[in-house]
Amino acid sequence: MMSLVVHLKTVAHLRGKGDRIAKVTFRGLPLYSRVAENCGEVAHFNETFRWPIASRLDQNEMLEVQVYNYSKVFTNRLVGTFCMVLQKVAEEGHLELTDTLIDDNNMSIKTSVTIDIRYQPMDGTGGMWSDGEFLDVPDDRDGMFAFETDSLLSGQSHGSGTSPGRSLQGSIPTFRKAGRGVFSAMKLGKAKSSKDDHKRGDEPAILEMEDLDKKAMRLAGMLEPDTISLASVTAVTTNVSNKRSKPDIKMEPSSGRPVDYQISITVIEARQLIGLNMDPVVCVEVGDDKKYTSMKESTNCPYYNEYFVFDFHVPPDVMFDKIIKLSVIHSKNLLRSGTLVGTFKMDVGTVYSQPEHQFYHKWAILSDPDDITAGCKGYVKCDIAVVGKGDNIKTPHKANETDEDDIEGNLLLPEGIPAERQWARFYVKIHRAEGLPKMNTSIMANVKKAFIGENRDLVDPYVQVQFSGQKGKTSVQKSSYEPIWNEQVIFTELFPPLCKRIKVQIRDSDKVNDVAIGTHFIDLRKISNDGDKGFLPTLGPAWVNMYGSTRQYTLMDEHQDLNDGLGEGVSFRARLLISVAVEILDTTSPEIICSTDVQVEPVSNISESATGKMEEFFLFGSFLEATMIDRKIGDKPISFEITIGNYGNHIDGVSKSSSVKKKKKEGENQEEENELIQNSSEDEADEDADLTSVSSTPPMKPFITDRNYFHLPYFEKKPCVYIKSWWQDQRRRLYNSNMMDKIADKLEEGLNDVQEVIKTEKAFPERRLRGVLEELSIGCSRYVTLANKDVNLAGRTKLDRERLKSCMREMDSMGQQAKQIRTQVKKNTVKEKLKLAQNFLQRLRFLADEPQHSIPDVFIWMMSNNKRIAYARIPSKDILYSVVDEETGKDCGKVKAVFLKLPGKKGFGPAGWTVQAKLELYLWLGLNKSRKNFLHGLPNGFEEIRATKMGHGLPPVTLVYDMKQVFQLRAHMYQARSLFAADSSGLSDPFARVFFSSQSQVTEVLNETLCPTWDQLLVFDDVELFGEATELRDDPPIIVVEFYDQDTVGKAEFIGRTFAKPTIKMRDEPYGPPRFPPQLEYYQIYRGNSIAGELLAAFELLQVGQGGRADLPPLEGPTDSERGPILPVPLGIRPVLSRYRIEVLFWGLRDLKRINLAQVDRPRVDIECAGRGVQSALIQNYKKNPNFSTLVKWFEVDLPENELLHPPLNIRVVDCRAFGRYILVGSHAVSTLRHYIYSPPDKSCNNWATAGDVSVSLEAEPPIRKMDTVVKLDAMSDAVVKVDMNEDESDKEKKKKKKKKKGGAEEEEETDERVLDWWSKYFASIETLKENLRSQEAAQAEAEEREDLEIAAEAADIRPDDLHLKGSKMKERFKEKKSSKQKRSQAADGSEKRPPKARVDELVVYNRELESEYGNFEDWLHTFNLYRGKAGDDDEHALDDDRIVGRFKGSLCMYKVPLSQEITREAGYDPNMGMFQSIPHNDPIHVLVRVYVVRATDLHPADINGKADPYVVIKLGKSEVKDKENYISKQLNPVFGKSFDIEATFPMESMLTVSVYDWDLVGTDDLIGETKIDLENRFYSKFRATCGIASNYSMHGYNIWRDPMKPSQILAKLCKEGKIDGPHYGPGGKVKVANRIFTGPTEIEDENGLKKQTEEHLALSVLNHWEEIPRVGCKLVPEHVETRPLLNPDKPGIEQGRLEMWVDMFPMDMPAPGPAIDISPRKPKRYELRVIIWNTDEVILEDDDYFTGEKSSDIFVRGWLKGQQEDKQDTDVHYHSLTGEGNFNWRFVFPFDYLVAEEKIIISKKESMFSWDETEYKIPPRLTMQVWDADHFSADDFLGAIELDLNRFPRGAKTAKQCNLDMIRNEQELPTISIFKQKRVKGWWPFVARDENDEMELTGKVEAELHLVTAEEAEKSPVGLGRNEPDPLEKPNRPDTTFLWFLSPLKAIRYLVCNRYKWLIIKIVLALLLLIMIGLFLYSMPGYLVKKLLGA
Repeated sequence: MMSLVVHLKTVAHLRGKGDRIAKVTFRGLPLYSRVAENCGEVAHFNETFRWPIASRLDQNEMLEVQVYNYSKVFTNRLVGTFCMVLQKVAEEGHLELTDTLIDDNNMSIKTSVTIDIRYQPMDGTGGMWSDGEFLDVPDDRDGMFAFETDSLLSGQSHGSGTSPGRSLQGSIPTFRKAGRGVFSAMKLGKAKSSKDDHKRGDEPAILEMEDLDKKAMRLAGMLEPDTISLASVTAVTTNVSNKRSKPDIKMEPSSGRPVDYQISITVIEARQLIGLNMDPVVCVEVGDDKKYTSMKESTNCPYYNEYFVFDFHVPPDVMFDKIIKLSVIHSKNLLRSGTLVGTFKMDVGTVYSQPEHQFYHKWAILSDPDDITAGCKGYVKCDIAVVGKGDNIKTPHKANETDEDDIEGNLLLPEGIPAERQWARFYVKIHRAEGLPKMNTSIMANVKKAFIGENRDLVDPYVQVQFSGQKGKTSVQKSSYEPIWNEQVIFTELFPPLCKRIKVQIRDSDKVNDVAIGTHFIDLRKISNDGDKGFLPTLGPAWVNMYGSTRQYTLMDEHQDLNDGLGEGVSFRARLLISVAVEILDTTSPEIICSTDVQVEPVSNISESATGKMEEFFLFGSFLEATMIDRKIGDKPISFEITIGNYGNHIDGVSKSSSVKKKKKEGENQEEENELIQNSSEDEADEDADLTSVSSTPPMKPFITDRNYFHLPYFEKKPCVYIKSWWQDQRRRLYNSNMMDKIADKLEEGLNDVQEVIKTEKAFPERRLRGVLEELSIGCSRYVTLANKDVNLAGRTKLDRERLKSCMREMDSMGQQAKQIRTQVKKNTVKEKLKLAQNFLQRLRFLADEPQHSIPDVFIWMMSNNKRIAYARIPSKDILYSVVDEETGKDCGKVKAVFLKLPGKKGFGPAGWTVQAKLELYLWLGLNKSRKNFLHGLPNGFEEIRATKMGHGLPPVTLVYDMKQVFQLRAHMYQARSLFAADSSGLSDPFARVFFSSQSQVTEVLNETLCPTWDQLLVFDDVELFGEATELRDDPPIIVVEFYDQDTVGKAEFIGRTFAKPTIKMRDEPYGPPRFPPQLEYYQIYRGNSIAGELLAAFELLQVGQGGRADLPPLEGPTDSERGPILPVPLGIRPVLSRYRIEVLFWGLRDLKRINLAQVDRPRVDIECAGRGVQSALIQNYKKNPNFSTLVKWFEVDLPENELLHPPLNIRVVDCRAFGRYILVGSHAVSTLRHYIYSPPDKSCNNWATAGDVSVSLEAEPPIRKMDTVVKLDAMSDAVVKVDMNEDESDKEKKKKKKKKKGGAEEEEETDERVLDWWSKYFASIETLKENLRSQEAAQAEAEEREDLEIAAEAADIRPDDLHLKGSKMKERFKEKKSSKQKRSQAADGSEKRPPKARVDELVVYNRELESEYGNFEDWLHTFNLYRGKAGDDDEHALDDDRIVGRFKGSLCMYKVPLSQEITREAGYDPNMGMFQSIPHNDPIHVLVRVYVVRATDLHPADINGKADPYVVIKLGKSEVKDKENYISKQLNPVFGKSFDIEATFPMESMLTVSVYDWDLVGTDDLIGETKIDLENRFYSKFRATCGIASNYSMHGYNIWRDPMKPSQILAKLCKEGKIDGPHYGPGGKVKVANRIFTGPTEIEDENGLKKQTEEHLALSVLNHWEEIPRVGCKLVPEHVETRPLLNPDKPGIEQGRLEMWVDMFPMDMPAPGPAIDISPRKPKRYELRVIIWNTDEVILEDDDYFTGEKSSDIFVRGWLKGQQEDKQDTDVHYHSLTGEGNFNWRFVFPFDYLVAEEKIIISKKESMFSWDETEYKIPPRLTMQVWDADHFSADDFLGAIELDLNRFPRGAKTAKQCNLDMIRNEQELPTISIFKQKRVKGWWPFVARDENDEMELTGKVEAELHLVTAEEAEKSPVGLGRNEPDPLEKPNRPDTTFLWFLSPLKAIRYLVCNRYKWLIIKIVLALLLLIMIGLFLYSMPGYLVKKLLGA
């Protein structure tokens, strides 16, 4: 019978005296104890409760114990409750524990309960364990796999008839196999089921052997058993006992290393700035760097278009915390700093996290930091991009931006942040700190002591908080290690803020300079949630731990950076109690503080218990092995120290007594020691009495392992350490993180497996992915179940509660989505679903990171000679113990291989890559009271040795192992590939050193190779391992393999490291399949954080039995006499070989640099693969002809059948010098040959003819498509698909063409052929490009939406076929989806609403290099870079470019021999060329190269003024063309519009360099950037990149055919070369090529408009669709413009701008091409704008009349064109208008130059007096008119203004009445007109100004007439300014005001006296009176005095 028995022993630490009763509840059935009468502190119940149960105990069931104060009369009062999940009980069947109760408020109380639980299941074993990790599978001995887990999961997860030895991870069978998959990055040990390995006996988790072979074969697609590495077929989950955890592979700290960054900001314009008639300047600030735009006068919508670049070289953390600040300042000049209008702030990290790392054309909202009630102060339109090294920025294409953009829809804010951000207060409360280091040095301390006479705490801490560019500081607490501040720092900032992190730093105040003690960053994203159930940022009150440099006090701290938060801290510094809160402000309330300055105020103290109850924690560690200790340390004794916080620290660690005194001082609830003793339960009292901590191992002298490393002799004696420490009990936080981390680890491992399966092209990656997602969803639901029980427990801080809720929501939804996606994983969607799953992984990792710390991390230091040498830092959560398995840390109670590294900056680069020491370390951390099982995880077979004088309760000081196993390790080192180049020759002399336990062995050194094949077996005899044999079998220690480069002198240089696990054979197991012999596997080699090659090897560990080595499988002796005593890898392990033939095409060598200062003259190429090879012909004279005379050579070689095991192929170039010397020039290793394997052409593609002719319709009218013929085609071939895809595209084309045709008819008069030029074509193409981008975006948005619908539909359980019905409803639901998507799609649809475009022939604009669109033009000719010199040690191999010493051009082709006869029998087969048939000859060829440079964008400024004066330089071979005299002044976006012709001879001159230089008047010109183009590959490519093929053929005009060959000739040539039948031109505009029929027009117009017949259009239509031709078809390069990034060798990897250009090439032996197309920049057209101001009306009245007091104004109107403020023109003054009416009849004349295509005015002017030449500006054409009130004696008063964009402005109103504000307000809705089309416009327009509240108000109306004439017309009919001749205007009819004339001077005086200077005059009069009185007084005083004195 199954039952659950609970033995309730005692309840301790009760308060007061009284009767107690306990109630124990299980499965809803409560049982009560007897009443324990009149008991004090402890109630002894000692009762047993038993529940008989019918069903198995479930993991998630709860047991509840409640303790009451019993009362006979009243109801019982609850003391506290204890709840627990019975998982551990279900697994182990028995559990004993003591834990605290919690009260009604979910606060932990002191009272604790001790219980003992037993569970008796039916079969008498502790229950089976199951959790997504291992699902038991029903037996399937017939070898069929149940891959999917549906069937398994539908029922109960463990059925009854299962065999426990079979386990299934996710969805793939587990084999016991050591390594992890091919290319595996050593994923070591997996936690096995549970502690029940001893119960299962040693039942191997292996499928039957013959089964396995069958399966392997079936999975491998019936290959030989050898060809497939089993490790990679299965998701190898090594069935591991849980005694070991995985080591971390990456060694180097990645953060903290400075990197190059470039921030580019373009300030385009500002709009709606608040203020009148201002002169605004924009200040751009990044961090501390400031740059200013130029000043624009009297406008509140200035246009700048200025580009700024900031370069930084700092660590990423520092970079991303810098603030970008845009502020607009008005009327700034040399003398005054100007007044701030508004600012906008965001941090660099926000920009970097945007897609493409940039914001493009977005509007920043300005707000006033000094007045938060004010609202928006205007908008600045800008582009911001942040480029790190190696990021490439895709600039959306820049063309004529239309200025009507919608500001609200394009705000400069990340996705998901509302446009209306509110002001909020951020409160950072700093309560207190503890554990601060003694900052001053001992010398200083002694000096101070001598002077002061007392030893005070030598640190004066204060806290500095930084957020969004502002700093706040608390007060300084003088001399205190435990300062208490209780202050809060308040920031006022917009919410949500665009700054991610708050930086909190404890600093030590010092007279000289303050230093940081420790730094902590608070990430706002982690302490808030922006979802609909989200919460505002909140934190704490919680302790945060700070880490930094070691606590040794020297004057100069070498690791000071660590204290500033750069890099990983190497020691605990302090902990700080803080809390954060945010309050959204109501800016309307009157008492609000307007400014955003930082405030600091005191806050009240918080209670001790607020951060949790103090608990005693116990940390235990045991050192099982210490090897690989770097010999540089010297042979002084070595010890290891472990610290947690300050506990265990030798220097100023907390010893018990001091901590207790300290705690008493603070009044914390730590009683004195004797109370402590009572505190622990009685039976432990004596043990704990003097438990001092032992925090370091005894020093020991190291032994020598080999020339590089020592080891410590920890053989059978393993030293232990233990530390007791006291922390607030916040384990729940860590448990929560651990649960998520474990799910994430499992997911990561699964995803790596899937990627591996995909990478190695194994079968069924989708099944593995489904399994992974299944596991994820199980994990998530398990998490939700477990977390559910904490919902009430987490009552610590608001963040704990909210975080738990949001984590549960996230995990729940993630589980649902995973289930969801699992159903959608199909063979073809694996890749994209894998991406989604990787997003899950990131989300999990983000969630798991707990922002509120609890227990500090554990540090392990290696000490030698009292110096701290190296350290490791282990997060405390990883070793934290919990009763529930999922909550336990991943390394708790497990043996972990820990690699120690150097601290701080020392650890950067090569120094940090050598291992300082490798420890096998066992750690356990938990509550002291649950410490009894802290040794459970250690390998069995030891006895504990305790410190002698103490009792038995103490933890051991050493463990002595009495069990010892002897093994032999065989390391089969086959080969390595892609190693790091460590020598100057660009090669290495590699050898490998294998470490296992305390032994090491070395392979032989192979000279000069990066791909060594050692083929060597290393045998380690007598390897002694301690512990039980079975455990070792499941869990062997890891093997470390290090690779070195042997140098003739000096020490070998480290080039990489990898880890492996051996396959183990115990003495009683047979040596045979499936596990033996082991298979070769790939292990990734790491060097620092970067991957530095891979090792192909196998490792086996064989137990030596009683019979000694004789029982082991025999070793073959050395077979190869030349190699001496070296053992080769035995036959069963080395791969099976086949014969391959490798053909090499030798084309030529290019760009060989000098070697040892001598030029390369007679080079040769040697190809080597697997020991065989071939040499090219010798190039006799490299200068004359660098091509090879013999093109094709071949060699045969034996290679492994399995493609993954193919060795690399090495290409080396040597120079043959005199006297038979050979010098290595450079080498290249082709690491994978798979790309070059020849596959015979698919025959099914060739018999197209049988399927009938396929017609490809291209024109709009006849949609003839013989659909039926398409259906008949062979379903296997690709061509069908292509035709179909093209159908859609060509349909779109048709629609477009139709549209355009219609448009063309309507607007015929406008696009006159004569007007069109190349630029019209270019701009039209850019429009198309933009439209395509928009429609792509819209399509993407639509696809996303569709997917969301599907997911929602599936979640709602709708079958796919119901989708259309419900689709509409669903769509409603998704309508609320981001409106931005809709805006985008509207933008895309907008193209239909636009006025139809005229038909202009277009070209293709690529926004990247042409070669990246066409696979580098390596269709048959490949380029191999030759390397020489040491590889760079940068993280990314960005420095590899410096190592390139030349390029080898050629190709490879490999195939198994013999090859089928068909190929060789084809007509025209040339046996000399092998597989490289129909390849052109490589004789020198003369070519005319024509380079067209269109324009450059975003150049990096080269001059101090933030501009550059660029010009183009073109180099090809020896010829260089400098266009220096045509430099473009002060432009970062210059339009060059030039073509250059250069003659060249391939192959000598084939690398074209186009550079942009900056012209300087003095000194040399600077290179801005350059781009290199390999012309040879283009010239020979089958994509025909010599001259782009236009979309239409015309003989004249702007679209003239550029190629000397006509389309028909090109087509004929292509058909001949491809051996294709055709072209056959038929009647009715048809042409047949192969079996495709194309249609097209057949007529053409010549210059005179005559039509004639032609076949060119037909031929061209074939060329434009050449990719549809079977067998030889490919996309031919169209007429195009490519955009190439400009790079500067001084700033590698960072773009310096982009260049738009293209190249045409014409062979000189063909007819000469026509003249180059004229692409010179359009000349602006000269226009004259004549503006007649007729009248004004309703102008507001400013002045009061002198006599009558009535209002009046003296009106005049001012006007100018934007950018030409200095040419402003004024009308005369209409004096004394009483109604606001003014009559002027006044004419302004504005001449200007205008570019029609770009809609910009061109202004050329000198920037300043000192400028050398004029700068050209492009400015949108805007006319500004203002109305003013004239004053005689004071400045004129501005009344109102209007700005009209001459391209689109509202039509003027007919009468003054109809003219109102709406004309400005609803500008977007109203129909607009363009003066360039209308030429003449007359009407009324409103004048506006803004009042105090920023509201627009109407301040007048003007009747004006605008008349635009061209310069020629203006000459013919000139007009005068004002009312002058010629064509004078009549005098205005103004009311007669003669009398007023006479009054006006008086009026002015009155105005002066009364209004302006009234107070001044009164003051002056008073002052005069006072003076007079004083004067009189002084004058008469002497007389009076005399009188008084004399008494007269």
